[in-house]
Amino acid sequence: MADAEVGWIAAIIIGGIAGWLAEQFMHSNMGLLMNIVLGIVGAAIASAILSLFGIVLGGWIGYLICGFIGACLLIWIVRAVRARS
Repeated sequence: MADAEVGWIAAIIIGGIAGWLAEQFMHSNMGLLMNIVLGIVGAAIASAILSLFGIVLGGWIGYLICGFIGACLLIWIVRAVRARS
């Protein structure tokens, strides 16, 4: 049985939701476009990091979880870099 993959449109929608959830959790103020970017890029980063530990999350829920974790990580990194400047 093939793994469930997320298409481009679903990635944008789920990435936006994941970015918005991360924005609410981290108490940051980003726009809609930045939420989508954070969710999509965050999902890619979190998937890569989790795969190093042997954890693979697939499908819509897995993409949402990875997007949330990755977006929170990216917001934290941006805050750390801005604090040093």
